[in-house]
Amino acid sequence: MKAIDLFSGIGGLSLGFQNAGFKIISAFDNWQAAVDIYKANFEHDVLQTDLSRISNYQPIKNLKPDVIIGGPPCQDFSCAGKRNEKLGRADLTITFANIVSNVKPILFVMENVERITKSYTLQKAIKIFKKAGYGITSKVLNASLCGVPQIRKRFFLIGFLNGEDNILDYYLTKNLSKKPMSVYDYLGDNLGIEYYYRHPWSYARRAIFSIHEPSPTIRGVNRPIPKTYKTHSGDATDIIKNVRPLTTIERSYIQTFPKSFKLNGTKTDLEQMIGNAVPVKLAEYVAKAILKYYSDYKSDEIKNKSYQLQLKFN
Repeated sequence: MKAIDLFSGIGGLSLGFQNAGFKIISAFDNWQAAVDIYKANFEHDVLQTDLSRISNYQPIKNLKPDVIIGGPPCQDFSCAGKRNEKLGRADLTITFANIVSNVKPILFVMENVERITKSYTLQKAIKIFKKAGYGITSKVLNASLCGVPQIRKRFFLIGFLNGEDNILDYYLTKNLSKKPMSVYDYLGDNLGIEYYYRHPWSYARRAIFSIHEPSPTIRGVNRPIPKTYKTHSGDATDIIKNVRPLTTIERSYIQTFPKSFKLNGTKTDLEQMIGNAVPVKLAEYVAKAILKYYSDYKSDEIKNKSYQLQLKFN
C-alpha cells in the first residue's frame, strides 16, 4: 500500500513502515534540518512544508495515498513540554485529522505521547475522523515490549475507512514481548560501557542506568554528568568515575535507527531530532500488526466470496 508521512521528522515512522512492507511515496515536515536528514536516507520525495497553511490539501490528494501516517508535534502534551494545548502545536493534531478526512485514505496511523489521551484536542480529532467514516482503534504501547531497548510509552490512533472500532486490538497486543528489552539484549557490548548517565528532569530522580535494563525514554536533551553529581538511591551504580552520557549516535541506536542511517547537522539539532523520533522498531511493530490484520481480512473476504460462488453454482 502506498503511504505518505506527515510531520515526518527524520523518518522513524517512515523507516519502520517501509521495513514492514509499505511503499512510502512522499513525506512532509516543516523543519529544514529534519528534512535534510530525511532526504539523505530515503529515495522518495520529502517536502519542507507548513501543513497548517495548506488550505485545499490538493498537493496531498494528488498523491492518491492508500495510507497516511504521521506524528503531529507532541510538545504541548508531553511531560517534557509545557502541557498547554493553547500554545498552538496541539492544533497540528487537528490539521492531521482534517487532512485525513479530506483525502480519505483507506487507513491512517497517528502517533503521539501517552498524555494526549487526557487532552480535549484528541477528542476533537476523533470526532473529525468518525464523521469522515473511520473505525478507530487506539492503543498505548510500551516500546520495550515491541523490539525497542527503551521504556517509551507511545499512543497510536489507527483508523480504517468504513471499518469497525477496535478491530486492531488483538493484532496490536498478540506479539508483545513477555519482558522488556534491555540495551544489552539489543546492542550487546557494542557500547563498551556497563553504566551510563541520562540527565534527569530533576535530581530527585535517578540518572545512572545499566545496559542490562531498558533505557529510559530518549529525550531531546543530552547533557554531560555534572562534576558535582551526587548519586541517587535508585542509580544502577554509585561508582561514577567512568560513567558517561550516551553519544548522539548511540542514542540513535537506542531509537533503533540502523548504523547505516545518515545523521548530519548541529549537535543540538540532532539531539532534538533523535529525541523526537518514533523508534523504528516500534513503528515496524505497528505496521506489521496492521498488515497481518489486513491479510486476514482479505483472506476471509476471499473465502466468503468463494463460498457465495459455491452456493450460486450448487
